[in-house]
This record gives sequence, C-alpha cells and structure tokens, in this order.
Amino acid sequence: MNQIARPSCLRQTRFATLSVPLGHRYFASSPVTRACESNQSTESSCQNTKSSPPASSLSTFSKAFWACRSTWRRAGINTLRCLIGCTVGDFSALWTLQSYYPELGMNTIMLASMASGITTSIILETVLLRRGADQLSWTMAARTAMGMSMVSMLAMEVAENAVDYHLTGGVVAFQDPKFWAAAVLSIGAGYLAPLPYNYLRLRKYGKACH
Repeated sequence: MNQIARPSCLRQTRFATLSVPLGHRYFASSPVTRACESNQSTESSCQNTKSSPPASSLSTFSKAFWACRSTWRRAGINTLRCLIGCTVGDFSALWTLQSYYPELGMNTIMLASMASGITTSIILETVLLRRGADQLSWTMAARTAMGMSMVSMLAMEVAENAVDYHLTGGVVAFQDPKFWAAAVLSIGAGYLAPLPYNYLRLRKYGKACH
C-alpha cells in the first residue's frame, strides 16, 4: 500500500523517539496512540487556509470545522477499508447461513452476519497494518485492528443490514436484479453512516482509529 500524504488539516504530533504517519489508524491502548494522546495539548496546525483558525478552536457545529477536504479524503479512505472487510464478511455469512441453516431464523442470521462482518474487517485491517506502509508486527497489528472504534463499525453494520432488510427482507438471491440493487444501496448506506464520525475523530482529535 502506498504511503498516503498526511492531510494538511490534521493535527501534527511530534514524537521523541518515534515518527508515525498520522494518516494511518492506531487504537487507544497502542504505544503510538498513547503518545498521541499525551500530546493532545500540542498546538494544532489544522488549517484550511493560512488565515483559518486551528481545528481545536473551531466548534463542531461550525461550517469551517467540516470544510477540510483533505480530512474528508482520509476519512473516506479509512471508512472504505473498513467497509470492504465488513461487507465481505457480512454478505458471506448471510448467504451461508440462509443456505445451510435456515432454521436459525432471519433475526439470528442477521446478527451473526453483523458479527462476521466486524470480524472480517478486523482480519483485513490486521493484514493491511502488517503488510502495508505501517509495517507493524503481527501482534501489534492484531491489537490495533481489534481496538478500532466499535461505534464506527457498528454504525456501518446496522445501516447496511437495516437497508438490506428493508428492501429484501435479508434474503440473498443472486439471480434477482433487485437483490443487487438493494446490495448497492445497503453498501452505500454502510459507507455513509460512520463517515461523519470518522471525519470528526480525525479533524478534532487527530485519531483515525475506526
């Protein structure tokens, strides 16, 4: 995975012995994030223009806070990575359980599919953190992935499954064009639901762990 430039609107944090691209995601219990959190008082350089105020001084209800395009791009990439993992695990489990264990009932199948989606997302993130630009050890990559924000992942799974259930009743029917149309809409909902939250964490706290 190519190194992604640090968004100009994100908080710059200096480390005494370790320099880490803030564009990548770390969880609260990792050494990297603890270092970030200990430097939360560092003056923010998050500016859209030379004359704009730092992000820390902006209200989350102000238009300027939500106007940083580089932060939207970074949040979008992070959300897309999570979406891929969640969608693969979710739909795979949905199809498998409906095909081989229909007696479980749709409610149980949907809940199991959501759990599967979160698990797959964690596995994918572990591989990306180990093999990508971060080059973390397998142990640290797994811990980081498991520490991703559950708020973001749950919002994604709930939105995706709610739309799918509303449109198809949760039934996987590969031969039906309506199923594919519903899948596109549900995936779109799963992407959009946590996106503002991920942007807020990046913009306000310099955290990209979702």
